[in-house]
Amino acid sequence: MPWPFILAEGEEGAGKSYQAIEFSKSEHVGQMYVMDLAEGSADEYAGIPGADFEVIVHDGSYQSIAEQVEAVWWEARLAAARREKPVVFVMDSGSALWRMLSNWTYERAKRSDRNRAKLAENPDAIIDIGRHHWNDSVERWAKIIYMLQTMPGIAIMLARGKEISATDGNGQPLVVRGKAVKEWRVSTQKDTGFDSTVWVRMRRDKPTELVKARTLRFRVESGSPKPLPDFSFEKLIFDMLGCSIDSQPRDMPELVGDRTGPWMKRIAEATDRDACLALWTELDAWEATGLTEPEWNTVRSAVRARAAQLAAPKPGMDDASDSDAARLRAAAEAQQAEADAEVLGDPPTPAPAPAAA
Repeated sequence: MPWPFILAEGEEGAGKSYQAIEFSKSEHVGQMYVMDLAEGSADEYAGIPGADFEVIVHDGSYQSIAEQVEAVWWEARLAAARREKPVVFVMDSGSALWRMLSNWTYERAKRSDRNRAKLAENPDAIIDIGRHHWNDSVERWAKIIYMLQTMPGIAIMLARGKEISATDGNGQPLVVRGKAVKEWRVSTQKDTGFDSTVWVRMRRDKPTELVKARTLRFRVESGSPKPLPDFSFEKLIFDMLGCSIDSQPRDMPELVGDRTGPWMKRIAEATDRDACLALWTELDAWEATGLTEPEWNTVRSAVRARAAQLAAPKPGMDDASDSDAARLRAAAEAQQAEADAEVLGDPPTPAPAPAAA
């Protein structure tokens, strides 16, 4: 049984953070890392007797958060390779992360030409948020989720959940036989329950419920959550699911449309011309790259574009096209372009791969 990715959601004050941090006391787990995103409970719950965990420091930006999650991922992989007790990662909470990405989407939409014109005419105008804006947010969310799904240890995402009034297609309250219909809503991206391997719901006045568990040891019927009156993460993971130190994560390759992704990441990380030249040299051996010819051409063009970008000086106060600085810069760029053309010239088009016999 591989280590799970657990979604633990529920009402405010139901004990989600307390239960997660108390799990650090378990003799079955190794180091616990807690990422506190606008919840502020990690410091307070450090007072739990026997609690032993590290609070992850970040600057509040998505980039910092993603980098810290990746750092924990590699720490967990190292522990797994050494056959040590599993690393535990707790995100408190996924609701705060999704709210941050939603706000980012809204602010980006406000800056579009169309919405800026609308706001200039009416500051209270409704903002049109395009699908491409939401797609960018979902992509960022998916990157975090992928690392939690493939974590070589135990991953727990806490989230807010509550019962709300159901609405119809027009946004009006849904009423059946004179009674308002209620539904449960989790304050994260809508696919989080599907993406998790275990889904737990916690309430203040009811026993904890197991909504979903990807396991062959027992079955949770759809629409009929399994009550867990004496719940703890330790019992759920090690007793019910049957995980142990022998649990090892499956090496799941990330699904990509083509194989240029790793190359594009390396190109974006190139900080000088020498780094671009090294990538260009590596591309000379086309067969060794594993790329198709169209992919190879795409990567090659990206290297040249990155080299040109790095060669261009940052704009300054003397950027007027008729200034001395502009003329000198144009001459320098032309000279550099000639030098790059000699080194980064077009290599011969690769021969087609031989057909299989």
